Amino acid sequence: MTTVNQERSVPTATPVLPPGPRPWPVLGNLLPFQRDPLSYLQYLQRTYGDMATVHIGRMPMVFLFRPEYVRYILVEQPRKFRNRDVALGDDTTAREGLLTIDGEKHRQQRRAVQPAFHKKQVDSYASDIVAYTQELLLRWQVGDTVNITQDMQALTLRIVCKCLFDIDFASQLDTLGATFNDMLGTQNGILDTLFNVRIDNPITSYGRRKNAMRKMNMLIYTLLAQRRAETGGEHHDVLSMLLEAEDGEQPNQTLSDKQIHDHILTFIAAGHETTAIALSWTFYLLARHPEVRAKLQSELHTVLGGRPPTLEDVPKLTYTDWVLSESMRLYPPAWLQARFATEDFELGGTSFSAGTRLVVSQWVLHRSPDYWEQPEVFRPERWDPANGDPAPPGAYFPFGGGPRICIGMPFAQLEARLVLAMIMQRFDPQVPADYEPGILPVITLRPRNPLRARLLPAPTANASSNWEPHMLAPAPLAIQENRGCRPALLNLLGGLRL
Repeated sequence: MTTVNQERSVPTATPVLPPGPRPWPVLGNLLPFQRDPLSYLQYLQRTYGDMATVHIGRMPMVFLFRPEYVRYILVEQPRKFRNRDVALGDDTTAREGLLTIDGEKHRQQRRAVQPAFHKKQVDSYASDIVAYTQELLLRWQVGDTVNITQDMQALTLRIVCKCLFDIDFASQLDTLGATFNDMLGTQNGILDTLFNVRIDNPITSYGRRKNAMRKMNMLIYTLLAQRRAETGGEHHDVLSMLLEAEDGEQPNQTLSDKQIHDHILTFIAAGHETTAIALSWTFYLLARHPEVRAKLQSELHTVLGGRPPTLEDVPKLTYTDWVLSESMRLYPPAWLQARFATEDFELGGTSFSAGTRLVVSQWVLHRSPDYWEQPEVFRPERWDPANGDPAPPGAYFPFGGGPRICIGMPFAQLEARLVLAMIMQRFDPQVPADYEPGILPVITLRPRNPLRARLLPAPTANASSNWEPHMLAPAPLAIQENRGCRPALLNLLGGLRL
């Protein structure tokens, strides 16, 4: 039986890494990984078991496929592992954001913004979530065909900007959404991966990200300058907390504009993309499983009776919560997490040296038959507490775990429940029978093909609903137009670095 040994001392000699597929010269195992990373990861688990070493170019990475290993790295011994192994050389990423900093700097800056995600504060966001979703529903009409993923990205982007930064980008959603698509949906090609090639022109993935980053810089620094120039008005949002936060490594020194910029970028990007993708896959699964859809809508009719949900309704939407949990099991928005060992350690009887790069995969463990009954089946009832735990601890971690667990998890969960409930009580989004979403594993696990759905009325929809739109005056910030995203091949290093 494989065990996790936390106490035994480890030798100082360089340990032998676990077995894995034979690497090619220069490329290592990069080509099969980029060709179909999700299938490749499952192949690694089937072929090599609990651990496998993969080479990206000449760089070895150890992939871990047991729940106990996930808990050891993320929860039990997190200080032995850094989130990032080297300073990022790619200036199109948020190098000083909460996802990328480590150590005391991470702990102190996380504490500084944590109040924005305490329960009472998160509960206060419910009214804005409901109001903005109402506006979307007033635009949608029965019989329309809508791009679900695009509309969810626009909705969650607007929600996160209002709730966390007290600003409404309503007049710029198309531009802002396209910019984020170029940043999050475009990854490095092979030359960039292996040889650190940086060609800044519109036909390269780096050039598209660089162009998008310039536009985001303009917007974020404008927002920051406006807030610093304000006098009088009070804001109780993340930006206000960042303006007062200390560096963590330099006592009594507040954050620089660059650090605040990177935090803002991180919160906006992570705060809208993951929820939008989770909702998109949920609508797809509901369209393919009418029996689950009927149970969900029955709960919504019983609890809400055709009215908009309130904060008090959320704990009563138990089946809604199960549906979302099951959707994120099958299609976790974050499908990889990486760590870098800062000291020697032993795991499952294998010795590792400091400097080892380790990767755990939500995609593999969420679908492993070793830990889940009928893992490929969409069955929300598996989350019914009356049935016991559906899998061992560490087998399900859509938001990560331990001290680096997603700080916005309570916000994302509330947002997803309210948005899903409001849409499904009004509409039945129908996906064509021949539609195949495909999967695009970039930073998040996106549908490769646009998820378009025809809006039919929900069986329990209240046609006489008197919902009113919630109108807020937008606060425009001028940025230029941008075109859509043209995703390149996934680069594992890029995928690990955001």
